[in-house]
Amino acid sequence: MKNDLSIYLVQFNPSLGAVAGNCEKIAAYYGLASAENVDLVLTPELSITGYPLEDLVLKPHFVQEAMRAIHALASITEGENEPGLIVGCPWDDNGTLRNAILLLAGGIVQQVRYKHELPNYGVFDEKRVFAAGPLPEPIVFKGFKLGVMICEDMWFDGCTLALKKAGAEVLLVPTCSPFEMDKQIERQKHALKRVEESGLPLVFCNQICGQDELVFDGSSFVIASDCNVAVQMKSWAEEAFVVRWERQGHVLALLSSYNAPRPDRMETIYQAMMLGLRDYVLKNRFPGVLIGLSGGIDSALTAAVAVDALGADKVHCVMMPSRYTSGESLSDAEKCAKALGVRYDTIAIKPGVDAFDDMLSNAFTGLKPDTTEENIQSRLRGLILMALSNKFGHMVVTTGNKSEMSVGYATLYGDMCGGYNVLKDVYKTDVFALSSWRNSSVPAGALGPVGEVIPANIITKPPSAELRDDQKDADSLPPYEALDDMLSCLVDREMSVDEIVARGHERSEVARIEHLLYIAEYKRRQAPPGVKITRKNFGRDRRYPITNGYRSARKT
Repeated sequence: MKNDLSIYLVQFNPSLGAVAGNCEKIAAYYGLASAENVDLVLTPELSITGYPLEDLVLKPHFVQEAMRAIHALASITEGENEPGLIVGCPWDDNGTLRNAILLLAGGIVQQVRYKHELPNYGVFDEKRVFAAGPLPEPIVFKGFKLGVMICEDMWFDGCTLALKKAGAEVLLVPTCSPFEMDKQIERQKHALKRVEESGLPLVFCNQICGQDELVFDGSSFVIASDCNVAVQMKSWAEEAFVVRWERQGHVLALLSSYNAPRPDRMETIYQAMMLGLRDYVLKNRFPGVLIGLSGGIDSALTAAVAVDALGADKVHCVMMPSRYTSGESLSDAEKCAKALGVRYDTIAIKPGVDAFDDMLSNAFTGLKPDTTEENIQSRLRGLILMALSNKFGHMVVTTGNKSEMSVGYATLYGDMCGGYNVLKDVYKTDVFALSSWRNSSVPAGALGPVGEVIPANIITKPPSAELRDDQKDADSLPPYEALDDMLSCLVDREMSVDEIVARGHERSEVARIEHLLYIAEYKRRQAPPGVKITRKNFGRDRRYPITNGYRSARKT
């Protein structure tokens, strides 16, 4: 009987729907694993197709293509001494569509297991497209009983206990677990419960990629049967690692150890934004991005993330001054562009504003200027950026943060105009913190320069949209520390006005912010996607009705 087991753990970046390309990547990793003389190669959930598939998986011809690719990929495992290969794929099980894991060995598909627990909350809606499989049985491979649990199967005890009862010796968890703050802690908490209740070691293999709103951070790990996290792989990077065990009596003793450095909170958020933007731009084949650089902190941080993610040669910044743009903003924007090394152009909007004033003069006769005229400026800037995008092919990146998106302080068809928003799920207080952090740190894998890339004055000056004389955000919003606390309570934690008031906020202010949050829903429904950072992002996580008369501040 074989007493040693080695698994090549692969966290890689698939492209959703690109079946052939994903198979090529897997085959390349398999070649590296074969050179290491390992027994088995483990890839993430749905590694053949990418995740989440959404309605793409409802196309029968797409599923058939993926299944054919599995059988073709199996040929690389042919040979007596070649490793086995575990991959994930949607699978037509006699007319029933399932989320499957397959063992390829000896040139064929040897065994198939199906996902039992289908998540249907937050960003997940797998019950809409997949049917649940039965409780899994161990996969027998080279004399070892492998307990394979697909992603959500690990978050409950049913599959673990069934596999333990059936004689499993190790738990393998191929997964696609999307990132949000503190998710790593939550994953390991559930994994430790499974190890404690079964006494079995556990291998957690996650993908690394950006997929529209979601990002996947990798962060794969291995927990020994004594509940020690013995292997912790990198976050935010493709990586492979050989995990080795030795059978000692009835226990698989883990012989491997590895502890990749863990990024702090600021780097974690920054890396998530970099990955989300990079994969969105590159996988959709944009040649680069366009950013309206205003001299404010949101556009400066967005530009820094774009340069770090894509390189300065793929970032084009445009200053579009109006009569209200201060000399300070003009200077700050130019300094930021120079520090980042990007192309920087100036296109004044005054001729366009004057033209609109003339065009609308009869319709607006006798009416005082208000937010209408402010929004014309913002929408004219959006029009200019979209014209440049259409002409040169670069994607416009919008710059509104979560605080602004929450209360509607972003102009529809103006500064909300674009293809992606890296700050969409980042509150304003974190925008300030991230900007200061980036000036003193360079995240791993960043392509931008070392040193101050966001001029200090941009961080310290009072925020302003500069759409009228002497305008400041503080004129109409509470201080951002108070606003962001209220918004976090309302959006991320679904707290009532009474509960938020108990935290020390004025009732009238909380009621006003709740009202602003609800009436801006129609804007957010038309906003571009942006990377998910928090527990509840505006998008897949939070699906509120636009027509909504409820206010928790009202007495009934």
